[in-house]
Amino acid sequence: MITSFNLNLPPGTMVTGRFNGGRYLIQRLLGQGANGIVYLVKQVESARLYALKMGFDTIDLQSEINVLKALQQQDNRRGRAAERDSSFLVEVDDYSLQGQEIPFYVMRYVKGQPLRTFLTAQGGNWMQVVGLHLLRQLRGLHESGWVFGDLKPENVLVSPYGEVELIDFGGVSGMGRSVKQFTEWYDRGFWNAGGRTAEPSYDWFSFAVVCIHLLAEDSLKKAANQLPQTRSRNDLLEVVGSEVSLAPYREWLRRAITGDFRNTREACLVWKELTLGRTLKRKKSQRSTPQWMMGAFVVSLGLLICAIYLTFRF
Repeated sequence: MITSFNLNLPPGTMVTGRFNGGRYLIQRLLGQGANGIVYLVKQVESARLYALKMGFDTIDLQSEINVLKALQQQDNRRGRAAERDSSFLVEVDDYSLQGQEIPFYVMRYVKGQPLRTFLTAQGGNWMQVVGLHLLRQLRGLHESGWVFGDLKPENVLVSPYGEVELIDFGGVSGMGRSVKQFTEWYDRGFWNAGGRTAEPSYDWFSFAVVCIHLLAEDSLKKAANQLPQTRSRNDLLEVVGSEVSLAPYREWLRRAITGDFRNTREACLVWKELTLGRTLKRKKSQRSTPQWMMGAFVVSLGLLICAIYLTFRF
């Protein structure tokens, strides 16, 4: 049994595939979960950066590979593969270490920051752009028959313009099955708000709690610290209704917490309408604002508007 201890490979380690011969130079650790460890690597032949995941269990890793293959096929059918810097799944192989064969796969890498770090640096208003990109990622999963399951800020990377990449597919479950992995705060069962069946509404709920956590953390902590038997989704709805920081997303959050979307496509459209409406109103009001009042936030606002334009264009 391979353990996380002897998979802690230092930067500079060369990982060579047993069957395909692909060579990847480890740059640094990206993350570690219950079923594997992920490194940022540089492909020797192309010098491109990728994420490489080594698994502790071949069956678990194969499940993740199947998900990535399904997403790639979906992108190919939609003609979107050319828009990506690389495919979802680059290579699958084994790596020989200490006399054992360790399965690994290589996937695309998006240079970015964890969701919380990004919002702290750029401001909470960027949630409107990030949220739409994240919901589109979830829609792609759902339409391929999968549910992400363990959705939390740590599993979301954000690029400088708000593009999103989900990482760590170890918690992905087939539609209708039990959720394989979850984190308490973002789990529907933790709030006595439903079961742990893998369905789109499970991911909507998790994303709603992610929003509350990032934009109204103190209120969420207070609600979560109640006795398990007294917690309910009504506690979350009360936070949504009372926190000013959540006002722009209030309608969407209420529907996500109660599972009141027909599908994830509708969830995306509702989010888009809310965020696009806010941005247009803000731009209109700024036309009559004296230039001296715009000050320090004009650069950040320009980047945000540019990101929103690119988001809705594509």
